[in-house]
Amino acid sequence: MRFTDLFIRRPVLATALNLIILLLGLRAWMAMTVEQYPQVSSTLVSVTTAYPGADPSTVQGFVTARLEQAIAAAPGIDYMTASSAQSLSSITAYMKLNYDPNAAVAQIMAKVQQVQNQLPPGTQAPVINETVGDQTALMYLAFYSKTLSQQQVNDYVLRVVQPKIQGVAGVGQAQIVPAGTGPSGNSYVMRAWLDPARLAALNLTPADVERALVANNFISTVGRTKSGDIARTITAQTSLDDAQAFRDLVVKRSGGTLIRLGDIAKVELGAQNYNQAVYYNGTPGVFVGVFPTPGANALTVGEGVHRAFAQLGATLPPGIKEVIPYDASEYIHRSIDEVMFTIGVTLAVVVLVIFMFLGSLRSLLIPAVAIPLSIVGAGMFMVAVGYSINLLTLLAVVLAIGLVVDDAIIVVENVHRHIEDGRTPREAAIEGARELAAPIIVMATTLAAVFAPIGLTGGLTGSLFSEFAFTLVFTVAISAVVALTLSPMLSSRVLQHTPPRCLAHALEAGYVRLRNVYDRSLASVLRHRAAVLVSRRVCSPRYRSCSSARRASSRPPRTRVSSWSRPPGPPPRRCTTSTGTRRKSAASSTVFRRPSRCFRSTASPSGAEAETTP
Repeated sequence: MRFTDLFIRRPVLATALNLIILLLGLRAWMAMTVEQYPQVSSTLVSVTTAYPGADPSTVQGFVTARLEQAIAAAPGIDYMTASSAQSLSSITAYMKLNYDPNAAVAQIMAKVQQVQNQLPPGTQAPVINETVGDQTALMYLAFYSKTLSQQQVNDYVLRVVQPKIQGVAGVGQAQIVPAGTGPSGNSYVMRAWLDPARLAALNLTPADVERALVANNFISTVGRTKSGDIARTITAQTSLDDAQAFRDLVVKRSGGTLIRLGDIAKVELGAQNYNQAVYYNGTPGVFVGVFPTPGANALTVGEGVHRAFAQLGATLPPGIKEVIPYDASEYIHRSIDEVMFTIGVTLAVVVLVIFMFLGSLRSLLIPAVAIPLSIVGAGMFMVAVGYSINLLTLLAVVLAIGLVVDDAIIVVENVHRHIEDGRTPREAAIEGARELAAPIIVMATTLAAVFAPIGLTGGLTGSLFSEFAFTLVFTVAISAVVALTLSPMLSSRVLQHTPPRCLAHALEAGYVRLRNVYDRSLASVLRHRAAVLVSRRVCSPRYRSCSSARRASSRPPRTRVSSWSRPPGPPPRRCTTSTGTRRKSAASSTVFRRPSRCFRSTASPSGAEAETTP
């Protein structure tokens, strides 16, 4: 007994096996995340070092250059970028594709610590941040107001919006833009704008002001007192909390005179950063960039952020407006809808073409079941290797529809042939499946051998197209299993002998006539092969253009001579037309209508009229 005979003789086994494929495949497709493109693990490590008061050239020479030399020795770095600005050094290391992000941070942090003691005094400790995955935010939420300042809007976003958005499942980071000196965005800060002329007049420097601020504005942890029955916490007012307190801060005592900060600077509550600003329709505002965690479902994250955004809209303070100016999840949703529509159209066209050639709903049932079952079953392997639902995997499904249908069609055709030869459907299915078991396996392995090398390609191309290639391989493999188990069993139960008068016979008669016409034309062409080759050469557009050019360059002028004599008088003017006809003029002269030019006729010595045609 052959392998395929088992499933024909035991239809429950074939049905159960394919039901398992269907259920596990459906569960796998529901468990996979939805993304725009396949997930590529790209790690970015940024090292930011603040050197307050230093100009860009000093930052470059004493901070950026030393850190660059040390970080470049870390393994796994693809390339680096660095920038030096006023009081700030920024170095960004782009790791190799799919490099371990934890190892990257650990190695770069070790290299930075090696040279940290070589940085100039006054340099703050380098801040190392890691970003894994897409560097572009999934969504941007905009908050703006025409009556409130940007810092007031930023304060609301920092206290209310950012915690709400970060609490959405799948959100890795809610980044406030424009950025300040910390993670709180461009929030409030006490600004002291020093007056250089007054500083010089009072013999003071910015360093004196800094020492005074550090000595008079700090947080003290005093402790607590405890008696036998009572314990009290001691609170010391050692920090300043309003602009007037900073103005009254003593910077220096000169004799009996106190020099306060308000005497040498303009003190006000301002912003951390005046070099950046964002606008929505010309109105200053604050944006929140939503970055999902690696592996999160982009559509699920987008839906969660939309729900949280709607809840925030019901509790907005007066004067603040909100809007979502950018939402990549909507584009992903529309793209996937377009691909799903394409899959539906492709499936309908394939089924229609099968019906047009098979001419039987019974025969159509088997390929119509095999196609979706093969596609759904491939999800088991896709979820096992960590693939996602994205544009490339869905495009692979579109291509797979035309590949997986072949196995079921050849099984149906072969079984139907045996039924027409007089066998029972069961005997025809057994014999037909035995004949096609090896060809089906060869077809599946051949297609897998064609597409598998694409998935084994290295670099970014391989990372993107590996899911495309192996989705096709998985789909073809499942289609082979379905063709060897379910299709023969269904053929033995569904197919039957074709009645004398039915649609299948009518279609077959039309195809036979078309084939006979083709056979006769092919036989005629093969009998006159030399003539076909010559006509192909002559009818070639390139040959015609070259022949026309050669004839135009070598053709002598043609002369047309009439047999009658021209009467005396000046020769008539002959003008060309596009009709190409011949008529007699009033002077009994012959006029040929030709395109492009006018000319006069001339008389030959014998009295006949001659016309020269260019």
